[in-house]
Parts: sequence; structure tokens; C-alpha cells
Amino acid sequence: MRIDILTVVPEMLDSFIHTSILQRAQDKGLVEIHVHNLRDYTTNKHRKVDDYPFGGEAGMVMQIQPIDACISRLKEEREYDEVIFVSPDGETLDQPMANSLSLLNNVIILCGHYKGVDWRVREHLVTKEISIGDYVLTGGELPAAVITDAMVRLIPGVIGDEQSALSDSFQDNLLAPPVYSRPAEYKGWRVPDILLSGHEAKIAEWRYEQALERTRRLRPDLLDK
Repeated sequence: MRIDILTVVPEMLDSFIHTSILQRAQDKGLVEIHVHNLRDYTTNKHRKVDDYPFGGEAGMVMQIQPIDACISRLKEEREYDEVIFVSPDGETLDQPMANSLSLLNNVIILCGHYKGVDWRVREHLVTKEISIGDYVLTGGELPAAVITDAMVRLIPGVIGDEQSALSDSFQDNLLAPPVYSRPAEYKGWRVPDILLSGHEAKIAEWRYEQALERTRRLRPDLLDK
């Protein structure tokens, strides 16, 4: 998979893409992540990428020219499955969407900033809009990082134990069951005996019951799915 992230503040993403699992995924050759500074694509001599909105509304708007120039340059080199714009009014990211995105080959993620982007970007250049929640951030870099992490961790070989990702919360519309590690007893707090029994079938049944109970108590809306 190749992910190209378009932004006006690339430094916000530098440490994220070069740390932990994402860096290991790149070292293994399982994913390429490239961050592009939109200021490198503007025709403005002062490297400006925003301007006042027509109609007099408050705030500044990201211009279409540098965004189009960057996307066009990338598309000259390869085909892209999706051009994603991160926006509060996009489709809300969930686990099924992350699963689908992880199967793609080439993806562009456009980070908004200021008041937003020229609407023509969304009309003519973007193929999918994604939100990470019903709130507004100062820019799209954090949502882009969330989407990238959600996709990459599902690529086979990125996580050492692939079954770990498949047992995460939301994969089957249930929250994950409780997990424990050593020591088996700490300050009088014991690990449930069933997990120490070695009986795989009973352990699996216990985990399912715990997942169902936690979902019913904390996220009953998931059971409707």
C-alpha cells in the first residue's frame, strides 16, 4: 500500500509516520507513506495556499490550485483507488470502513486547514470524505494520522500476530473482552480462574460472554447491527 498525505503543516506528521508500528511496516516494505507540503505546489511567490472566501465570510479558504497541482502530479505517476478528504461532515470512520480501506493499493489523503477547502476540490477531485467524529479540529492532520493507523495495522504482516487485529473491538460489532497478563495475582486481585485453566473451548466461551456483556452495558447500539 502507498499512502500520500497532502498538508500545509507536514511537520505535524513527521514523528507519527516514523515511529512504532508504522515505521516497522515501512521498513518491511509493506507500506509507503509520503507527506507532501502543498506550499511546494502553489504558484504564489510567497508560498501562500489560502485566500479570502468569496461572499465575505470570516476565515481563510485553502485554494484549489495547489491541491489540484499536487494531486495531478501524483496521478501522473500511478492510479489511486481513493482521494480522501478528511472533514467533520464526512462519513464517520468505523472498523468496517478501516477494513475496506486496508485492502486498497494507493490512497491520497487531503488534510484541510483554515476554514476549509475550495468547494470545487470536493466536487471534482475528492472521491471519499471521512470524519473521525462530530467535532472540529484546527486541521486534518490528526484525522489523517488516525485513518492511516487504522488502515496500516490491518495489512497482513504489519502486526506480528495477525489474529490480534481480528479480535479487536468492533470487528464483530462487539467490544473486546477483558485481557490479563502476569502476575496471576497482584495485591489480592486475581486473574479469572477460567483463563488459567487451559481449556480453550471454555475460555473462548467466557471471552464471548464477556464481550457480549460489555457491549450490552457500554455500547448497546452495536448490538442493533
